[in-house]
Amino acid sequence: MKKKGIAFFDFDGTITFKDTLLEIIRFHKGSGGLYAGLLKISPWLLAMKLKIVSNQAAKEQLLAHSFKGLSCEDFQKVCDAFIKTELPKLIRSAALEKIKQFQKQDIPVVIVSASAENWLEGWCKEYNLICIASQLEKKDNTITGKISGKNCYGEEKVNRIKEKFNLAEYENIYCFGDTKGDKQMLSLATFVFYKPFRN
Repeated sequence: MKKKGIAFFDFDGTITFKDTLLEIIRFHKGSGGLYAGLLKISPWLLAMKLKIVSNQAAKEQLLAHSFKGLSCEDFQKVCDAFIKTELPKLIRSAALEKIKQFQKQDIPVVIVSASAENWLEGWCKEYNLICIASQLEKKDNTITGKISGKNCYGEEKVNRIKEKFNLAEYENIYCFGDTKGDKQMLSLATFVFYKPFRN
């Protein structure tokens, strides 16, 4: 007998009002530091738009500019403080309500995000959610600015979901997303929700 269902949610822009990578950089370095970083890597962002470099390559440039050289402990302290003080302000109440509705129906909810698990996993634990997210590379107990493996974006979201779940076991698959980076994940769904919490 199949399980009732499972729900997969993108995080940035779907559950949140803003991109949390940019917001945690603003939290750590201030708005001036964020804009300076974006200006510095602007050639990479342009190259990404023109499909000359990958989303991951451009993202790693911003991660490196913002966090490279921080000890893993200090970086996690920044992330934990961000989760506690800033992240609650970014959550769409309608999205959180939908998540709670699924949970009341005993339907597991999985967050599938290109954001780093460092500033996502703690929030997921608070709400009893399963977390699938990008992982940052660590070397000599420091953040390198690189992503370990692949950025959890596009087709990689599907790969990571299928590594963890046998979707054939579920009668219904609910997928929530808001950008082209969610397109492949949305294709898994029996019920698709695109930009569902925007009024």
